[in-house]
Amino acid sequence: MMTGMPQRAVVLAGGTGTRLRPYTAVLPKPLMPVGDRPILDIVLRQLRAAGIEHVTIATGYLAELIEAFCSDGHAYDLQIDYFREREPLGTVGALATIDGLDAPFLVMNGDVLTDMSYEGFFAAHEASDAAATIATTRRTIEVSLGVMLFEEQDEQRVVDYIEKPSLHYDASMGVYAFEPRVLQYIEPNVRLDFPDLILRLLAAGEEVRAHRPDAYWLDLGRHDDYETAMADFEAMRDRLLPAPPS
Repeated sequence: MMTGMPQRAVVLAGGTGTRLRPYTAVLPKPLMPVGDRPILDIVLRQLRAAGIEHVTIATGYLAELIEAFCSDGHAYDLQIDYFREREPLGTVGALATIDGLDAPFLVMNGDVLTDMSYEGFFAAHEASDAAATIATTRRTIEVSLGVMLFEEQDEQRVVDYIEKPSLHYDASMGVYAFEPRVLQYIEPNVRLDFPDLILRLLAAGEEVRAHRPDAYWLDLGRHDDYETAMADFEAMRDRLLPAPPS
């Protein structure tokens, strides 16, 4: 049985970043700066510090900018190569056509800002028999309206009225651990998104587990989250950026 961190990670960096326009009209989302460096730079430094040796970056939109920035990974002491999507394959479709995913591996979005322990995450995955483990975070959604509940048999009869309720969810952090057998549920060159893959695994009787780290996390896909990251970065710099090797 494999122990410790996997050697391989796939970073998903092919999205168009529509919700962050106009910024992403000229930069792919993973190259958006947080503090004094692109978010992808932070991700790659964290992965290397955690023990990852080989990263494949799945690119699409403005791929040449990401490839020029990261190059072959020498600056990170990583082996970096690329899978460039010629047509959009969804959030997980690229995995079926990336070579060498024959041992447990990490998959993550290229725009995730977190101080979670990747080592702890993968150790939790290894300790289970799960085909996939999803890093999750607790989120609260505030509904700024009065919400009514109705009788099941009479949708005109109000049975409860809740002023500005809070809804609580466990949300994916965009970080996943996969066993190689997951790939048999993905058709090469066919679009597939993560929710559909997870549903296929569950339908096939595969175990999917959640890992809930006590960690800072932001997905930089929206303007307000990006602005929060910019405001938080300097205060959290030591937590987000691993110390350089001595």
